[in-house]
Amino acid sequence: MSDAPPSIYRPRDLHLFVTSRFISTAAMQIQSVAIGWQIYDMERSALSLGLVGLCQFLPIFLLTLPAGDITDRFNQRRVYSLAAGIQALCSALFLGLSLLTPHTAWPFYVVLVLFGAARGFAGPSGSSLLPFLVPPERLSRAIAYSSSVFTTAVISGPALGGFLYALGPVPVYALCIAFFIGAALIVSGLGGRRFKPEETQATRFERVAEGVTFVRSRPVVFGAISLDLFAVLLGGATALLPIFARDILHVGPIGLGFLRSAPALGAFLTALYLTRWPIQRHVGAKMFAAVAVFGVATIVFGLSTLFPLSLAALFILGASDMVSVNVRSSLIQLSTPDQMRGRVSSVSMLFIGASNELGEFESGTTAALFGTVPAVVLGGVGTLLVVALWMRFFPPLRRVDKFSDVAVPV
Repeated sequence: MSDAPPSIYRPRDLHLFVTSRFISTAAMQIQSVAIGWQIYDMERSALSLGLVGLCQFLPIFLLTLPAGDITDRFNQRRVYSLAAGIQALCSALFLGLSLLTPHTAWPFYVVLVLFGAARGFAGPSGSSLLPFLVPPERLSRAIAYSSSVFTTAVISGPALGGFLYALGPVPVYALCIAFFIGAALIVSGLGGRRFKPEETQATRFERVAEGVTFVRSRPVVFGAISLDLFAVLLGGATALLPIFARDILHVGPIGLGFLRSAPALGAFLTALYLTRWPIQRHVGAKMFAAVAVFGVATIVFGLSTLFPLSLAALFILGASDMVSVNVRSSLIQLSTPDQMRGRVSSVSMLFIGASNELGEFESGTTAALFGTVPAVVLGGVGTLLVVALWMRFFPPLRRVDKFSDVAVPV
């Protein structure tokens, strides 16, 4: 199935992979600060921020599953590099729009649709690559290491975006162009195991359906993915942070950068801890506990009118989310055979990655109907209800003790 033994491990490839992950994630975070602030500054409505998520959700929803099939049939490195190149193009278009100083947000929404399409391909190809760079016994630590680097980017990106935006949007988008191009070049040169797809007469639709069936037939995988889906969908307050920064906490774009960075700081420190002391036992129960803490932290943030308390709530929110992400990612990667990685990753990205954008739309719509604070609080309460229901619906996930209990041979 591969042209190199699974035991071959080149630390250089892992370090290069996480470097590309850092700069591409940083670019997305930096860019999101600029886009959120520009659009809210033009439109001054919560719904306009929700549309930022919807414009990205639709192409991700339509393209992620076919992208998973393409990832399983072609070189993941090339698929990801092409997607990162299109993301760089989108940043260039945002830069051009900013130079034209538009008074309406619709041109930004158009580019966001293209950006969402690129993310639809970047997600499955990037997520399925890590198991080909490290052997199974190192995968959990590699996921924690990759997650710590990822969250470092999520910490530094919004803060850097907030400071750069003080100079205007042009420096923000110029830096994003350079970062996306750099990520594309790095991934295109990665080594590691090369997966050779099985010969099959199945149609593209049948291959995509195989990925969905695989996830649906495994309660541990399906439960972990769907739990994260609803937690992110209901508990995500990220889309509304520009409103909190401007109208509730009164901290401006720099304060917005810190608000965006606070959950990532909590996630970063938790990822560092998990890299050194990975979760060994009761992994299913700890995942449910982490999502419950996520819901409580969301409620506290929604009710807070003090900037330090809001930062603390977001910090705890990010820390708990990292525990959930680490457990879910490990369970999915260890439960998936090589020939299914792209398609399973695409299902995971469709559920979880797209739910971020759909959650932004949900938050914006709910805030427009009920108000910003009630929208966030209701989302946190909804997350707690989901935890209680999923513990009842997916007992195999709750009972998972060690990661090795679900591992498949490589």
